[in-house]
Amino acid sequence: MSVVDATLVAGYTVGDFLLLAAAGFTVLAIGMLYRAVKGPTMQDRVLAVNVLGTNTVVILAILSAALSEPTFLDIALVYALLNFLMAIAISKFTVERGGVL
Repeated sequence: MSVVDATLVAGYTVGDFLLLAAAGFTVLAIGMLYRAVKGPTMQDRVLAVNVLGTNTVVILAILSAALSEPTFLDIALVYALLNFLMAIAISKFTVERGGVL
C-alpha cells in the first residue's frame, strides 16, 4: 500500500485530496486565462501566460502523485523548460520593441 492509497478522513484517500487540489488549481488557471486575454498591457499578458505555464506544471506534478504515474513528472519538467524559454523569448521581444524600458 502506498501513501496515496492511505485513508485519511471519512474514507477519502490522499489521492482524492490531491485530485481535489489539482481541480482547484485548474479553476485558478481558468481565472488567470482572463488576465492573459484582457490584460491592459503586454507585460500583464506575459506574466499571466507565465503563471498559466507554472500552474500547468504544478497540476501535472499533483496528478503524477495522485495517480502514481511518474511519467507525468517528465512531462511537467519538459513543460517547465518550454515555459521558461517562452518567457525569455517574449521578454527579449518586448525589450527590442522598447516595451519594457
